[in-house]
Amino acid sequence: MKFIHFADAHLDSPFLGLSFLPSESFKQIQNAPMQSLTKIVDLALKEKVDLVLIAGDTFDSFKPTPSAQIFFAHEIERLVNAQIQVIMIFGNHDHMAKEDLLVAESPYFKLLGNGEKVETVSYKTKNGFEYDVTGFSYLANHINEDFAAQFPAKSNRYTFGIMHAQERAGASAQNVYAPFSLSELQNLNYNYFALGHIHLRQVLSETPLIVYPGNIQGRHINETGPKGCYLGTIDEQTKQTKIHFVQTNSITWSKKEIELTQPMTKTELENMVINCLSAISTTYFCLQIKGADFLNEKEKELVQDSDFWQMISRKLTHDSQLVDVRFINGDNLEIASNDQKYFKQAEKEVFSSEQFAQISKIWALKSDYTDTLAQDPEFAQEVKQLAEVKLNSKLKGANDEIN
Repeated sequence: MKFIHFADAHLDSPFLGLSFLPSESFKQIQNAPMQSLTKIVDLALKEKVDLVLIAGDTFDSFKPTPSAQIFFAHEIERLVNAQIQVIMIFGNHDHMAKEDLLVAESPYFKLLGNGEKVETVSYKTKNGFEYDVTGFSYLANHINEDFAAQFPAKSNRYTFGIMHAQERAGASAQNVYAPFSLSELQNLNYNYFALGHIHLRQVLSETPLIVYPGNIQGRHINETGPKGCYLGTIDEQTKQTKIHFVQTNSITWSKKEIELTQPMTKTELENMVINCLSAISTTYFCLQIKGADFLNEKEKELVQDSDFWQMISRKLTHDSQLVDVRFINGDNLEIASNDQKYFKQAEKEVFSSEQFAQISKIWALKSDYTDTLAQDPEFAQEVKQLAEVKLNSKLKGANDEIN
């Protein structure tokens, strides 16, 4: 038996913060999730898989646009026409009513666990291999309950679990996406647990297999590297499962870093940036400038301007784009020890996980995107780095005047 497991397609993703791109490039990134999904369906048809598992957040919203719904319905139709079984669940983004989905239930398409009910279905491949699938769909954007506790005991058949959820965290405020513990999934001993929600591809457990495939197309600079799906092969005699990742994204996000060790001219800086941003396919770059203390205020303003990014992008290969520049403080500037002491104290107070969560609480409520960012440790680190660069530059200037 062969199967494909993917999640978090986020069709209709707004790709916030990229509106400065030329219209052709912006359209390219908007279409990227659909192109990735089409490649996954192409793979399913080529490999003649028996089953496709879709583990939530197919759409970025619980009110997807007609065009996204029609596109998705067409791709599902391709699978159904090939008699490939498709089992889908809703996630926290696309927490829709079953009736709002523009795909009719059929012998080869099943929306599992409608209305947040844990449901088990049983199927048989063309070769007669029997398997069960257990899971549930979201009806609201938050689920505080541990739904894994409701999953039934494993049957004698090969058993899939499918769930859009996250591991239980220490802070109760973060446990709003069907929180589970890894040990309880392992104790269920299902043959394969297909997870969604976390956009980082990872295998939580090898025995039994508990897997996040990540999303199918990176949406911002914190979602770097290849994206796609897992293709699984089951030995029908031993029920042993092997999986391998298949990349399907059309645009890759990448972080690059340059380090300044002395002041330089704008032309020298431009050449240094271009030489750093090499790519073998369409790539959207975030440039991190270490030692940004060596840039004066006008230079900092220049390299953070989207017009400068577009000037650089026109000189890159494969329609690649520079879409973000971030500063990292270097170790080159000496700051008075007294200032360092107070900075470290403020850093410890402001950037503790509890304090940062409190500061960003209201801002996080603006949208699902800001909510996700507020919980992202990398985002907090980026805010801290930018604050450090700006404060150190100002402290250095003050020290220069004093001296």
